[in-house]
Amino acid sequence: MPDSSLEWVLQASGYLQRADLPEELQQTSENAAEASVLIPLYWYREEWHVLYIRRVTNQRDRHSGQVAFPGGRRDPVDTDAISVALREAQEEIGLHQHEVDVLQVLPEYRTSSNFIVTPVVGIVPWPYPYQPQPDEVGRIFSIPLNWLANQSNVEVRDKAVTKDDVSTTLKVVYYDKYDDELLWGASARMTISLLKALYSGELLLNR
Repeated sequence: MPDSSLEWVLQASGYLQRADLPEELQQTSENAAEASVLIPLYWYREEWHVLYIRRVTNQRDRHSGQVAFPGGRRDPVDTDAISVALREAQEEIGLHQHEVDVLQVLPEYRTSSNFIVTPVVGIVPWPYPYQPQPDEVGRIFSIPLNWLANQSNVEVRDKAVTKDDVSTTLKVVYYDKYDDELLWGASARMTISLLKALYSGELLLNR
């Protein structure tokens, strides 16, 4: 559990939205695809860290170059949301599925790219010979959990968008840069969902 107070994650200021888009724009999108991500946690130097990836630069990928969690779309071979997250993590960062201690599934999150994403929290080993899949992952890095829990490192910004001829203002979460990496958007919101689970006692990290 981070030392910092996490009361701020419960504030009604846009931190805990369950979707990138407001409800009126969600209704214009149908046939959302299922996906899962793994939120990997590891213990190092007397504190918890969260593992992230930075996606490679690819003009065909609307999330090109963004900070994310390992994960992806559900395939017919996947039995559930957890199996999706574990398979994708093995494919993207070389983390063998049996090395993950799955702790909890967090609430689903709907993205502007029309995916319903299930975040799966798991403890992973460190050190470990992680290997980025070169076509998808540009970098593997981590951020200390206590840094993520510090409200001074995060803010909600207004962003005007238009989708299907409907204009609105979004509340977008941005963290300060850490190790020259920018955590924002859906991955930032899922990070805050993790913090909420820790603050509420739904998720316990014992060391």
